[in-house]
Amino acid sequence: MDNKTLWSIEPGKEVSVERILLEDDLSRRLEALGLNEGTILQVITKKKSGAMVIKVRGSRLALGKQITSNIEVKEIVCG
Repeated sequence: MDNKTLWSIEPGKEVSVERILLEDDLSRRLEALGLNEGTILQVITKKKSGAMVIKVRGSRLALGKQITSNIEVKEIVCG
């Protein structure tokens, strides 16, 4: 299965972070919040305005479309 961007994932799905393609400062900030390569997260909501709320390591984070479009993920398939 090809990698997708986090922005392309529908609410309710769980994914694994494959790559973060952002500037170093922003990448380090996301890592400090627990969003690293290999992290499993769940998409909670996605709004047409571009905001996405994700659940990562027990916390909820709100991220914009510009950020989520530059995070490559792989869907976790159950069963």
